[in-house]
Amino acid sequence: MPELPEVQTIVSDLNKKVRGRRIVGVWFDWPKMLKDPLDQQRNKVAHKHVEVFKKVIKDKKILEVKRRAKNILIYLSGGYMMLVHLKMTGHLIVGRWKVESKKGKEMVIPLEPREAVEDSYNQYIHLIFYLDSGKMLGYSDVRKFGKAILGNKEQIENLPELQKLGPEPLDKSFEFIKFVKLIKDEKRKIKQVLMDQEVIAGIGNIYSDDILWKAKVHPLKSANKLSIKELNGLWKAMREILSKAVKLRGTSTSDYRDTAGKKGGYTEERLVYQREGEPCRRCRVKIKRITVGGRSAHFCPKCQR
Repeated sequence: MPELPEVQTIVSDLNKKVRGRRIVGVWFDWPKMLKDPLDQQRNKVAHKHVEVFKKVIKDKKILEVKRRAKNILIYLSGGYMMLVHLKMTGHLIVGRWKVESKKGKEMVIPLEPREAVEDSYNQYIHLIFYLDSGKMLGYSDVRKFGKAILGNKEQIENLPELQKLGPEPLDKSFEFIKFVKLIKDEKRKIKQVLMDQEVIAGIGNIYSDDILWKAKVHPLKSANKLSIKELNGLWKAMREILSKAVKLRGTSTSDYRDTAGKKGGYTEERLVYQREGEPCRRCRVKIKRITVGGRSAHFCPKCQR
């Protein structure tokens, strides 16, 4: 799943590429992605809402794009707003596509950028916004878990999934003392705590592994058992790892691509995530993989105790 660095990369790109552009039309072949902010039951499709979505989105100007945790927030003219969540395998691309109908089935043919044509992970387009510049904003998603929620600004900003989120780990206001207050009483494993969006927003499997390795903390250690020294190491590692990953435009060990359809540069910089069996960069002991709360965790059995 795209995490904070990947989503921030997309948001920054969109502000450069589509901010100020007007949406002149929309195409989609997956109505379940389009959600009503007043009715978010999984797999329930309100056909009336789908028609409203098409009508409301047309001629709206993209004013600004922001990120909150792993959510993309697109502010539109007329007081409207759209939340896009990429879920497991989604990403947004700025390019051009041609939709053709063959034997009653619509096919999306990529025209540009080059990566959208050559990289298969960019070719699962299920939603296209046509822009007044002639460019298009496409949503590619292999597993089709993502969603787009369109409503007025107040409706979207007050969605429970946004209201329940914890603080942003890279915000200047998220000081060490605030981090300690959030972590010190948690009885869960530290790996689980770091990935809990209601505790800290934006961290997932990739970066929690690397943060814990950097801080020399075992993923199974209970959060309330961590010393101040360990907590300080975690806080510093969190900010360092996430900042570096943002600078390198995220990680592409699987489906993630940026808005040009390119892979993220942090992929080769990973410290332990998906490096099972490889030598630890500090002590050369082989990296191990375990399961924590149903999710994988990669760590060094010597450095992280």
